[in-house]
Amino acid sequence: MPVLVITGTGTEVGKTITTAAVAAAALAAGRTVAVLKPAQTGLRPDERGDADEVARLAGTVTTAELARYPEPLAPGTAARRAGMTPVRPHEVAEAAQKLATEHDLVLVEGAGGLLVRFDAEGGTLADAARLLGAPVLLVASAGLGTLNTTELTARELRTQGLDLLGVVIGSWPNTPDLASRCNVADLPEVSGAPLLGALPEGAGALAPADFRATAPSWLAAGLDGTWDAAGFGVREAPEPDGVQASSRSSQAS
Repeated sequence: MPVLVITGTGTEVGKTITTAAVAAAALAAGRTVAVLKPAQTGLRPDERGDADEVARLAGTVTTAELARYPEPLAPGTAARRAGMTPVRPHEVAEAAQKLATEHDLVLVEGAGGLLVRFDAEGGTLADAARLLGAPVLLVASAGLGTLNTTELTARELRTQGLDLLGVVIGSWPNTPDLASRCNVADLPEVSGAPLLGALPEGAGALAPADFRATAPSWLAAGLDGTWDAAGFGVREAPEPDGVQASSRSSQAS
């Protein structure tokens, strides 16, 4: 897996912090890592971007950014409004392939969700992943509403012939509600892929040394981590009292 494409079910689901955690775990396992952000939007040229944040948290990674647009919009829209050249999927694939010749792992972090457009022709991160033949890691939110967006994204990946490596919960709440706890079991079912980790709420605010030391414990073995999905699932909400009572009565009879 020299290249891994990381997308999300939408914006603000924790893609950048998840990318940093995957990078940190890979570095801890002795691998060299590069992070490619094809299109960074909503920042001035002198501001730190997502790839810079990954490097700050994860450690010594090579960072690359193909284009930066000033307005916080979809890359294609931001490029058009700024009168700038858009990023094309083949350029993303070429940049990732070049980085892969020099690194053990290349992480390609998308903007927004899977089908956010890079250009006026409708090129997307999915097109870049297909050109690369790379698996996709899907970052999802924990709570109510995540099952629908996760399943829709997983279906689209398969429709396009792409490999969904697994799902990571980008921010696991300190006090998870009923929906979040149930979603631990439901996310693998609706996505048809394993749950490969859960990052604690506020992980990005940790000191870099603490982030690097702890990151492997948030991710499963397939991402160079030690996180145990089965053990995590034990915390799922128990059945309602009435259901438990009915089950005990049925078993007794």
